[in-house]
Amino acid sequence: MSRKCAITGKTSQVGGGYSNRTRATKFNPTGKRRRQVNLQRRRIFIPELDKSVALTVSAAGLKEIKKNGAYATLRKARIIK
Repeated sequence: MSRKCAITGKTSQVGGGYSNRTRATKFNPTGKRRRQVNLQRRRIFIPELDKSVALTVSAAGLKEIKKNGAYATLRKARIIK
């Protein structure tokens, strides 16, 4: 299973991994590093359907569910019909 949020679609990113001190001396031995998304496996109850769904969701996706409601968010993400 890929590391991807079911709601927001967030995935990992590649970015530079060196400090400001390294920038100052113009010496970059570190190269690039992969920054993983904050994914969590959650079981979300949907009262409208009277059932629960297990999802791999990012922290931002959980905030979106809390703000807009589980049913509306999962409909928008096309997880449920």
